[in-house]
Amino acid sequence: MDKLSGLASKLGGHKSSGSGDGAASGSQGQEDYVDKGLNTAEKKFGGGKVDPEKMRSTNEKVTDTGREQFEKATGKNVPSKISN
Repeated sequence: MDKLSGLASKLGGHKSSGSGDGAASGSQGQEDYVDKGLNTAEKKFGGGKVDPEKMRSTNEKVTDTGREQFEKATGKNVPSKISN
């Protein structure tokens, strides 16, 4: 769990403090397929030590950064079918 938190803080540090944080908090009530997949992986591989609800803000940062990196690498938006 410490590794995930450390990764999230590193990834979160690359975001601009302007609109990026507002977008994450605006979509915080919604869980898309990517968020649900991360929660499932935490439950399955976390050994019962990781509570996805407590890690919600960290998970949002991780998935949002993943989406940004995908869009940056491919030049395409993440399909709206799997992302909010």
